[in-house]
Amino acid sequence: MNASKDLRTGDPVWLSHPVPRLGTGALKRDRRTDIVIIGAGVTGAMAAEALTDEGFRVIVLDRRPPLKGSTAATTALLQYEIDNPLTELTRQIGHDKACRAWRRSKLALDSLAARVELLGIPCAMKRSASLYLSGNVLDPGGLKREGEMRRAIGLPNDYLTRKGLAERFGIDRAAALLTTQNLTVQPLRMAAGFHRAAMSRGAEILCPVEVAAVETHRDGVTLRTRNGPVIEARYLIYATGYETPTAIRQSRHSIHSTYAIATKPQPDKLWPEQVMIWEASDPYLYMRTTSDGRVICGGEDEAFSNADHRDSLLTGKTKRLEEKLKTMFPQLDTRADFAWCGSFGASLTGLPTIGAVPGMKNVFAILAYGGNGITFSRLAAEILSAALSGHEDPDAELFRF
Repeated sequence: MNASKDLRTGDPVWLSHPVPRLGTGALKRDRRTDIVIIGAGVTGAMAAEALTDEGFRVIVLDRRPPLKGSTAATTALLQYEIDNPLTELTRQIGHDKACRAWRRSKLALDSLAARVELLGIPCAMKRSASLYLSGNVLDPGGLKREGEMRRAIGLPNDYLTRKGLAERFGIDRAAALLTTQNLTVQPLRMAAGFHRAAMSRGAEILCPVEVAAVETHRDGVTLRTRNGPVIEARYLIYATGYETPTAIRQSRHSIHSTYAIATKPQPDKLWPEQVMIWEASDPYLYMRTTSDGRVICGGEDEAFSNADHRDSLLTGKTKRLEEKLKTMFPQLDTRADFAWCGSFGASLTGLPTIGAVPGMKNVFAILAYGGNGITFSRLAAEILSAALSGHEDPDAELFRF
């Protein structure tokens, strides 16, 4: 139904540790359930946890073992700050909708942190401040206006001048916005924790399973698999990211490639306060630290053409990231201990698309695209669990197809 894609290549730093084991099963006979989720990554994990918490019977399908797709390639800078600045999003969709989207992103991130804590998921979660540096998208004046607009809707931040930025963080940039209450996590452990919570309530992960055809009807959905068995469900949710069928993706969605490196551990050389850093630039550079003192640095994004071309650029992109990181922090050993690349979806507004798929009764999709993918995955879990439980999320219309 959706073509298999080469989601990533290289050596993501998260795979240097044992990948959390999850009990999976094989699809050997016809099955019936309430909800089928296609995709056993972090997005599918959060949806499964939220829906089983509402009492639904859930089966998660994947053509790979769980957590072996795009989730392993994330750099896991979890921010409420949407890729598109509030000032630009206001121009695109209007002031009221833009403000609601930004506030809901903040609420989704806080909700994610609370859920991780309530479930007791051991994923090295840490609250972190973020520095948003001036660049070719927002110069110092634009950055100042951006900060003022955010403060006006209850999203606090401090505007730092070149002098303040240099004195506090040792960074030579014209200006920056400083925000707090963002998150860093170990993404594979977090996703595994959500899966385990769902499985404790009866959810199953079945893999490898290839869905060959989907038939929708008034009372539900029929999934026909390549190896024979059929699954009948009340609802189907696509949580497949870059592998979402083309028929479901919209014209405002595109596919990009991104590159990342992780340095060797060097906790004595890290910058003050170990804040997350990203740029008001296109493409932007972004970086964070890990619990063992590594620096993860990513960026050098470009439009995706094919996996072979993306992968052929890895060596050159790695060198470029090492150079950019060295320019910003000369004290670091910026040589890559790990380097990888992956493909991800993007939208013109920087917002996700979540909800019922037009023309496909009882089928839903989560297109948690952009740099806020994990934050948007939590948002999607909330919106879909409300919708399938017969409730209406007050912000659902902002993100629907």
